[in-house]
Amino acid sequence: MSQVSQKKGRKTRTSWLWRILTSRWSFATLALKVVSAWLFWHFLFSPFQGFAGAERRVVVAPGLSARQILDRLDREGVIASSWLSRAYLVLVLGNRPLKAGEYLFAGPANGPQVLAKLIQGESLERSVTVVEGLSMMETADLLAREGFGERGALLDAMAQVGTIADLDPEATNLEGYLFPDTYSFAPGTPPGEVVRALVANFRARYAREIVPILPRQGAPPLRRLVTLASIVEKEARLQAERTLIAGVYRNRLDQGIGLYADPTVIYALRLAGRWDGNIRREDLAIDSPYNTYRYPGLPPGPIASPGLASLAAAACPAPVRYLYFVSKNDGSHAFAETLDEHNRNVEIWQRRYFRERRNQEAAAR
Repeated sequence: MSQVSQKKGRKTRTSWLWRILTSRWSFATLALKVVSAWLFWHFLFSPFQGFAGAERRVVVAPGLSARQILDRLDREGVIASSWLSRAYLVLVLGNRPLKAGEYLFAGPANGPQVLAKLIQGESLERSVTVVEGLSMMETADLLAREGFGERGALLDAMAQVGTIADLDPEATNLEGYLFPDTYSFAPGTPPGEVVRALVANFRARYAREIVPILPRQGAPPLRRLVTLASIVEKEARLQAERTLIAGVYRNRLDQGIGLYADPTVIYALRLAGRWDGNIRREDLAIDSPYNTYRYPGLPPGPIASPGLASLAAAACPAPVRYLYFVSKNDGSHAFAETLDEHNRNVEIWQRRYFRERRNQEAAAR
């Protein structure tokens, strides 16, 4: 055999051997890819529950990255693998953002199901009831106490008047416009969003239920109406008396008589940091535009958030001639048209009442 033929034979054998080796390597690579894909699919899509009990609650705080969220879910036993879920999120779902909130996971679930829950923001919601008559500061305290934001952040949001400026251009904050109602928010809802929901509710309820009952002529501006309604809210205890109290204040305003409303003095004391739960004679002299004993007319703005009944009363006060009222210490009031009649009511329901009460307490001791 020639040298050329020998070289050609060796080259042929080498090429054949290389084809065998490379084909086996390609098969092994393909097999590895198939096995890897199957494992990926199996662990990702198989229902998984790594926590004890029937359910697990997980709070996803605002500001966490997707990796941090998935690591947390892995530790909590909600998903089988954080890195597999992360790969699916990035490669298949386009790295869509995961939303903060409190989530409930009940029973086994696969990775895509868990991811869908967080992408859609299907978190648990918590309810809070804002009762009638709370001031802006009291509302912020309530919301902070119930876990819907820090007090400072809530008050900052309540200082943003853009949500009410078209209806009340004079508003310097949202006092009076944080509508009393029961609200539901997901944990982690930004304070600004919480506050905007309260104002949006006010706007909707005012437009739907108060605007239609306003007088066609001479309807008061919104700020004036809400300010009066806030005073009525703080004074009235009985539903039947709201329009009567509104009628008293309307008459005093029409006649240029000071309102002499204790709740406005209390509000002034709160602003000054002097309110301790008791109103004293010297407090009636506090120099504040909210002191309706010292300054005639309505105060500069609302002193609390009125409910729908007080807003309706301020919109349509009772057509009465009363100028005065005094508490009868049972939630009701004695109304009077003249100062002499009012003084007699004060003697009966205040001086005599408390004098007899003190005598009874002394006798009991």
